[in-house]
Order: sequence, then C-alpha cells, then structure tokens
Amino acid sequence: MHSPAVEHRAYLVPTGFLDADHAAVVAFATGAARSAADAIERATALYYAVRDRIRYDAHDIDLRPEAMRASSILARGAGFCVAKAVVLAAAARALEIPSRLGFADVRNHLATESMRRAMGTDLFVFHGYAELWLQGRWVKVTPAFNKALCERFGVAPLEFNGRHDSLFQQVDRDGKRYMEYVCDRGQCADLPLDRLRAAFEDHYPALVSDGVYAVDRREGSGS
Repeated sequence: MHSPAVEHRAYLVPTGFLDADHAAVVAFATGAARSAADAIERATALYYAVRDRIRYDAHDIDLRPEAMRASSILARGAGFCVAKAVVLAAAARALEIPSRLGFADVRNHLATESMRRAMGTDLFVFHGYAELWLQGRWVKVTPAFNKALCERFGVAPLEFNGRHDSLFQQVDRDGKRYMEYVCDRGQCADLPLDRLRAAFEDHYPALVSDGVYAVDRREGSGS
C-alpha cells in the first residue's frame, strides 16, 4: 500500500474511539474493500459498507465512552451520525487511509414530529462526518443515512466516488428544504466526547441521562 506523508501519520494511529487495530474493525474494513485496487476504491467501498450495513438510528444515542468505540458500534450494527463517522474513520485507518472526524451544526427541515417535540428544535448540534486523505487532499464524506431510510423519507441517498465531498443534500426529491449547514465545529483526530456531551447537555438537557440520549421511537428511526 502507498505510505502517506509523515505529517498525516497522526491520522493513521488507532485511538481510544477509533480502535482501528481491533479485530472486528480490521475484519469489517478488509471484508468491505476486499476487491479494491487502490485507496480511492478502498475508501468508496468502506463508505457504502458503513452507509448501508450499519443502520442509522437517531433515537438511542449512547454517549458512554465504551459505547462510542468503533468496535462497539459495529457490534450493535446501528448508530447515529457521529457513531457511523467513527466507524468509517476507524475502518479507513485500518486500511492505511488517513482519516479524521468533522463536526457541524445542521438544521434538519424534515425532522420527524417526535424529534422536534423531544428536542424542542430542528437544530442538530455536532453532526458528525468523516474526512479521508485521498489524492493529496481531505475529502468530506457523510455515511449517516442508509439507502433504505433515504427511500422511506423520499431523499436520494448520498453517493461517494472517493474524489469529491459527499455532504447532506439541501433538498429532497420533491424540492423541499432538507438539510442546512449552520456552523462548522472543526475537525479532530479522535472523537471529542467531552465536547459532544457538553453540547448535547446544553442544547437538549431533557434528553440526556447518564450519557444515554433517548427519544420516543414511535415515529421510527429517521431524523
């Protein structure tokens, strides 16, 4: 495999949350990219594996440290946007692709009524995505919403070719406003869990108890 530049090696090492050397993460990554010929193909294969094989679930967010490791998220087979970005970033490192996590606040104009009621807003703080170092630059990629969920909500699933940024769509298939990026919270080599928890506790105090973020599931798992 091509060795990345020395300045990017900090984005290759396993961390407490991006446990890229865990057997489950390695198996997931190598299995997903088994037939890939280069880094672009490996990154693309990983994206689709995380997008569609890990179910998006915004209604049960467990912010305990042990639950936010990539290996733990893989074991559950589901997670919210930050959890899925953690898995993608860890899997990329397992295949020697430098990766980091990016965060932004987004306004979800199609949030379900249960989410709006529970949160008191359609603003989602600390939306998580991954950034992969490919062909000499950082490429942003959002693996959050699996294909089946997008079809259910009438939104085209995000595609990724390894060369261009892949971020949430601004409108759905009917032209209605969908996702709006409000502010950028920057990038990190590992999950800044303390900052994430503090932001959730500040914006959604009624939803966080002992690190578990709970929302009524009766309207399904889409946000």
